[in-house]
Amino acid sequence: MDVGSADNFTRMGTLGVEEEFYIVDDAGRPTAGTDELVYEMEPPAILDDRLAHELFKFIIETQTPICEDLADAREQFVAVREALVEHAATHGYSIAAAGLHPAAQWRELEHAEKPRYRAQLDRIRYPQFRNTTAGIHVHVGVDDAEKATWIANELRWYLPVILALSANSPFWNGFDTELASARAKIFEGLPNTGMPTPFESFAAFQRFERRMVELGSIDDRGALWYDVRPHTGHGTVEVRAPDGQADPEIVFAFVEYVHALVMDLAERYNDQREPWAAYRSNGHGSSDGLRREFLDENKWRALRHGHDASFVDREGTGTIALDTLVERECDRLGIDGIGAVAAAESGAARQRRLLREEGLDALCRSLVL
Repeated sequence: MDVGSADNFTRMGTLGVEEEFYIVDDAGRPTAGTDELVYEMEPPAILDDRLAHELFKFIIETQTPICEDLADAREQFVAVREALVEHAATHGYSIAAAGLHPAAQWRELEHAEKPRYRAQLDRIRYPQFRNTTAGIHVHVGVDDAEKATWIANELRWYLPVILALSANSPFWNGFDTELASARAKIFEGLPNTGMPTPFESFAAFQRFERRMVELGSIDDRGALWYDVRPHTGHGTVEVRAPDGQADPEIVFAFVEYVHALVMDLAERYNDQREPWAAYRSNGHGSSDGLRREFLDENKWRALRHGHDASFVDREGTGTIALDTLVERECDRLGIDGIGAVAAAESGAARQRRLLREEGLDALCRSLVL
């Protein structure tokens, strides 16, 4: 049975970055290529065992090695990207990134033949048939399983902030969805996705993970695709909220922010006499703003409005605009990456502008790394 262990949570503050990309042709249009790039050709050394097939043959995933700190993470994920682009170019492909590719028509694209994905298609059917999404996953190591579970609970309030900043998928299946992140809504069509409820302990999370496998709901723990989770295999907290991005500086802004959040929450966990008290007393945390319903509302605001979103505050008594919140977070955590992202044109707005002013070909080219 593929489930993890509390024993895997041993290191604090390490980092790992997973990115999903699109394989495209010379015109920047989606094309099947994972069979060649993953299975038929030997990749560069840094991609060995860190290059993965995805559901569609035009989607490919990379993973960095375990990184010791932010500087190492920046170096490694840039090196992985450069190696992927070079590997693809050697075989006549290019690599593009966004939450959804604006030219992808899911009915016309090939699904992977790998047994894992065929089993998913058989189990999930229509929602998985159309799942052309691509995102970014940030892992931060935590040195205690209970602490990791508590941090994952607390991180839920920040996930819509990350999603709003990353919103980069207005187009799906040939039309403008009028959402900033259609990826987030399409991906929520799959089971075991979206905003998780809190767990009152690591044991409770592990029971859930194990029971889902035992009951045949999932084949392994990797099919729990929530926006945040304690990763019981890697010993990390994994955040899965952002849309894919072509610009590495935007990706690194999210890596920096997630790392800062986890480290700050770890200190708060250590400083509290009874950090679990609120979760065990009312099931959702110490304030109404952490209720699942308000968190879902904030995620909706993020995927609908992107940089123009405002959010129900942590107390559940008012709202706060994204730009105000980002300014506070940068001051509180001593970071600046998400401030630059918030001040710039959003990915969704840029895609719409390029399509309007220059057409689909220019838009597709703009997404190529």
